[in-house]
Amino acid sequence: MTYCVGLWLEQGLVMLADTRTNAGVDHISTYSKMYTAVVPGERVLCLMAAGNLAITQAVWSRLSEGVLLDGEKQTLHGVGSMFRAAQLVGAAIRAVYEVDGPMLRAQDVRFDVSIMLGGQIAGGPQRLYLLYAAGNFIEATTDTPFLQIGEHKYGKPILDRALSHATRLEDGVTLTLVSMDSTLRSNLTVGLPLDLLVYEANSLQVRLQRRITEEDPYFHDLRERWSTALREAYRQMPAPDWL
Repeated sequence: MTYCVGLWLEQGLVMLADTRTNAGVDHISTYSKMYTAVVPGERVLCLMAAGNLAITQAVWSRLSEGVLLDGEKQTLHGVGSMFRAAQLVGAAIRAVYEVDGPMLRAQDVRFDVSIMLGGQIAGGPQRLYLLYAAGNFIEATTDTPFLQIGEHKYGKPILDRALSHATRLEDGVTLTLVSMDSTLRSNLTVGLPLDLLVYEANSLQVRLQRRITEEDPYFHDLRERWSTALREAYRQMPAPDWL
């Protein structure tokens, strides 16, 4: 399985994905689930994928080679807006389903894929989308400034409580890593290393792209501090007066 989370903030985007894939306890591997299409000064697009690895890789291959959209073969390097980019990713998902769907059904395998797309293209605003297996999608808003795919339930509470669209970009990175740490501790199908991308709004260039491993000093310190803070907060809670 996997966990990917994206934040849509006033100051920019934060995208974080784990790299663990598994097909049973004896087949655990590391694959990057983050893909980028970047033309500095013109566009920055980041995709993160969850689901069947063969399907997600096929979708990215289709996008790299070009997908028919409105009768014209296009790639993420050529579409004119983020909305069109989301439509293109949806078309790629449907194209893979047309080819692989019947055989997967014959093998009783579910067509399992979800993709998060975030970024900005010159002339338009930064946007963040979540695409489903049918190729349809939703968009992050000021009311819902983060999106998740994969094993999202363990990392959602901290974001629900602490995140808003106005959260500073640096604080967003910290909250995203805490969200991932909560998932890592509670779900063995999500694992290090992590892929992090930070984009500053209207910059049209990647501010930071980093692979975070078990030895990363900041992430190690954050995990310890968060665990300590939770224990201290628990100890300070008053006992029920009706106990």
